[in-house]
Amino acid sequence: MRWWAGGCVVAAVVVLAGCGASTGSGARSSGSRSPQPSHPAASPTAATASASAGTCAAGHAEVIVSPGDPVRRRLCVRPGTVVTLVLRPRVDDKRWAGALSSAPALVLPSGWRLDGDGTAHATLRCAGTRGGTAEITLEAKAPDVAGAARGVFTLEVSVVPYPQNG
Repeated sequence: MRWWAGGCVVAAVVVLAGCGASTGSGARSSGSRSPQPSHPAASPTAATASASAGTCAAGHAEVIVSPGDPVRRRLCVRPGTVVTLVLRPRVDDKRWAGALSSAPALVLPSGWRLDGDGTAHATLRCAGTRGGTAEITLEAKAPDVAGAARGVFTLEVSVVPYPQNG
């Protein structure tokens, strides 16, 4: 086995192990592989999808971020998944300003919308065939203050390919 093949195997094991950990991702999956029931009273994010490699969100997932939530969250998805982000209004003087991806070829933010009440919406489109990890940084800034927006929430999206037979 060549050294780079061994490195790829180690990287794949690390990604799969990271997706196998319980992360409390706050995601709701409505994909055709393993639909999750909705429990609105359980948490502000409705339902939580398990992040193990066998039950990564597929098809569509929704992540709801509310004030007081942790500033960093993980989400495991399958290639081709579309993730809808709903960012509840902030309680400080800042407003959501946008979403940036560390790897736009893997996870591309699009469809940014800011409602009048301060709720922001974005769509994350995951690559259709390959796997990897991208950090989505959500920025906020005070609307009446000059300067650049700052990252205030990070969503780490792990795209885990389906296993191949053969």
